[in-house]
Amino acid sequence: MENGHHAVRQLRYSPAVGSPHGVEVLDFAALRSMDTHRRRVLPQRPDFHVLALIASGTGAHEADFHTHRLAEGSAVWIRPGMVHRWSAIDACDGPLILFRPDFLPGFSTAEATTPACWHLDQQRLGLALLAAEHLGREHDTAARTPHLASPALLSHLLAALILRTLPDAPARTDAAPAGNRSADVFRAYQAAVEEHFTDWHHVADYARALGYDVRTLTRATRAATGTGAKTFLDQRILLEAKRLLAHTDLPVAGCARRLGFRDAGNFTTFFRRQTATPPAAWRTAYGPAGTRQA
Repeated sequence: MENGHHAVRQLRYSPAVGSPHGVEVLDFAALRSMDTHRRRVLPQRPDFHVLALIASGTGAHEADFHTHRLAEGSAVWIRPGMVHRWSAIDACDGPLILFRPDFLPGFSTAEATTPACWHLDQQRLGLALLAAEHLGREHDTAARTPHLASPALLSHLLAALILRTLPDAPARTDAAPAGNRSADVFRAYQAAVEEHFTDWHHVADYARALGYDVRTLTRATRAATGTGAKTFLDQRILLEAKRLLAHTDLPVAGCARRLGFRDAGNFTTFFRRQTATPPAAWRTAYGPAGTRQA
């Protein structure tokens, strides 16, 4: 994003030497040692996933205007494009798994419906930490002994870790049987929304492009997320609007143009309908002087 009152640092996936295959396993101690200038406390926007487990300690994390208190058993899933910051993790310990979006396809519904932070009970935390340890051991083996490396094994171990960590796991996942047409339809719609939400504001646009009717997209989206296709699209546009207002100096009219609205008036109407607050007032509340909590 452009520099503004909260300059957002764009983070590209750049694994450490010896971290092959699109996944990297480290921990909070390693994160702190690599970040001596404490840039982690500033807003950042990665183009990769970060899955973190709090094995011990307490702290805080912010993701897209929500503040989360961290304690033993907390799980954090930062998805590509989220604006987040580790606001207090000096006392936290536990694993962090970084991975590229294309490393583990098939979890689109989990991404769309899982919060950025949730809590695991003691038994589930122990099992998740064991899964993370197994992944870490195989990752280290792949780095030290390349001829034993297996991208497929790493991918399966990461999938197992996510399934063990997700709320209500292992039942929740859209890594569903190949014949699950509804999940396939939603994955196609979700990908199209991510690519075109700044230009296409009507579900009918996506229906035409994908070869489905609007009712099919609505049913598939409701099955995956609990909301209709129009609500899903509007929420994606709204989230980006909030990010632009909070983290850039773009005027309201500039935000409107960036998001594909004809003019500032249409954008303001949309924003007020979604939040009951005008864009300028929301920026005042959630900008530098605001609480930045939802």
